[in-house]
Amino acid sequence: RKTIHFLSWELVTTVGEMSAISAAEKVDGFTRKSVRKAQRQKRSHGSSQFRSPTSPIELSPLQQLKDAPLSEHQELFIQKLQQCCVLFDFYDSVSDLKSKEVKRATLNELIDFISTNRGVLVDSSYGDVVKMISTNIFRTLPPSDNPDFDPEEDEPTLEAAWPHLQLVYEFFLRFLESPDFQPSSAKRYIDQKFVLQLLELFDSEDPRERDFLKTILHRIYGKFLGLRAFIRKQINNIFLCFIYETDHFNGVAELLEILGSIINGFALPLKAEHKQFLIKVLIPMHTAKGLAMFHAQLAYCVVQFLEKDSALSEIVVRGLLKIWPKTCSQKEVMFLGEIEEILDVIEPSQFKKIHEPLFRQISKCVSSPHFQVAERALYFWNNEYILSLIEENINTVLPLMFGSLYRISKEHWNPTIVALVYNVLKTLMEMNSKLFDELTASYKVERQREKKKEHEREELWRKLEELKLKKTMSEIQSNANNIQIALTSKAGAK
Repeated sequence: RKTIHFLSWELVTTVGEMSAISAAEKVDGFTRKSVRKAQRQKRSHGSSQFRSPTSPIELSPLQQLKDAPLSEHQELFIQKLQQCCVLFDFYDSVSDLKSKEVKRATLNELIDFISTNRGVLVDSSYGDVVKMISTNIFRTLPPSDNPDFDPEEDEPTLEAAWPHLQLVYEFFLRFLESPDFQPSSAKRYIDQKFVLQLLELFDSEDPRERDFLKTILHRIYGKFLGLRAFIRKQINNIFLCFIYETDHFNGVAELLEILGSIINGFALPLKAEHKQFLIKVLIPMHTAKGLAMFHAQLAYCVVQFLEKDSALSEIVVRGLLKIWPKTCSQKEVMFLGEIEEILDVIEPSQFKKIHEPLFRQISKCVSSPHFQVAERALYFWNNEYILSLIEENINTVLPLMFGSLYRISKEHWNPTIVALVYNVLKTLMEMNSKLFDELTASYKVERQREKKKEHEREELWRKLEELKLKKTMSEIQSNANNIQIALTSKAGAK
């Protein structure tokens, strides 16, 4: 009854808030966003309201493990685990305060006990440990309070039950890292279903929870060899769903961070499934709207693949060029940063395969009116290794870049970019002065030809305008004559 009454009160409050928004919107269109923001701030600690309520149980403190005889440790340990399976409603901040404190103290005691004692994890206790962890952390995540949630702008919804959840995650981590931990005993409970539920939690808006999950999943991947392929496959599925269906998943950065270390441990030669993951998942992920939130981790994964197998460089670079952003300068800057990281590890033989299409794109970036894009592209010439690659292929690179560089040195609006361009031109001239002079001469001839064409075009338009004017004047004269004739004939008739 209390629960029904509470939910009814919540419904009335929500309906009242909705009507208030409507009224405010009628008065001022700008109010809509501010009202929604105020509501989000009021409910910023509310996700535990979506958890299944359990019957209220009054918890009483059990005997301290350190005070109990050694023979009773195991039984008392199990009792404390069972006691911690009781869940509380943290959305109601004043209910069950005593029991919440008892559970918090018990969790702290369990963490200390499992960290400082040996021989506490016996086969019979694994089931109770995993049951306590599962009961506390696995739940249906609530929908976001803000459908237009922007991780860069908006505050995330924090988990209201974090005072207990944090301790459960800490206990789980100590459990996995304990010297007594036996994967052979735990694999009956930490199975594929458990991992699936764990991966679903990565969509939590609370960054503190995702950080714990990242470390825990990495430990599970390291200790349970039989689950490794399954974990990779499920992460693959999450990413495909993110790319092609939802375009939203809060834990992308954390999962990519785990993958970075997994890729680092891949054996050579790389399996076909790993290469497919790079081509079909990691490259298309660059098209995501929220790329800025996980680009650093994504670029790290891509570079790890190239360090493992340099033959993949051409596929990766051509893949990035194919989806190069056209209208988003922030993404262009990120792509340029990633290209530089790739060029840092590329083999000279692989560079020869991609330098033409790559420097065509860099030439466009250098010419960008957005100074950050142009600046980021020009910074390539500050990298010694990239400079050496350019020098080896100067006969191809210089003609691709020269026109853009020469033009913006005369026309770009930003003096910083102009100064950088002069430095780049000087460097290229030092690499091959003869070719540079030839290109300068041909560029000037081309510019003269273009100016001549422009002059001819303008002259043609001028002549057309004159012809049009003459035609108009003749038509006016003709009309005037016709009118005069008409008036004369009318006067004669009278």
